[in-house]
Amino acid sequence: MTGSAIRRATKDDLEAWASLRHQLWPHLSLEGHRAEIVDALAQPKKLVTFLCLTATGNAIGLAEASVRSDYVNGCETSPVAFLEGIVVDPSFRRQGVAASLVAAVAEWARGQGLSELASDAELHNTVSHAMHAALGFEETQRVVYFRKRF
Repeated sequence: MTGSAIRRATKDDLEAWASLRHQLWPHLSLEGHRAEIVDALAQPKKLVTFLCLTATGNAIGLAEASVRSDYVNGCETSPVAFLEGIVVDPSFRRQGVAASLVAAVAEWARGQGLSELASDAELHNTVSHAMHAALGFEETQRVVYFRKRF
């Protein structure tokens, strides 16, 4: 991760932030991402985003986290910090960017008085599973959700 820096995202990062979010959650429009970012900025004690920026200022990674007070599968405490999403530009993967982003989230969480950081990934997303394991997360549960329409 030579030559890059991690910092908390601000309103000035709106476009880069929305673009990275769109890579992570492409089902939502850029306008939808911008609206969610505005909402997130209004809740700084509950929601946080960190960006990884190159020396030239290009955003190459993002980690979003929240404080969850509801039950979080596999956790022993409440509230907990929850890694809502993390994405690193493919050309910068395997260079420590994700590790640095998660470290920033963990530091923020400790500052909030929290002692656990949780996350999730879809069952088929084995790349995410491997990343989580490499970053020190332990798998706690596997869940399949169901519904029945009426």
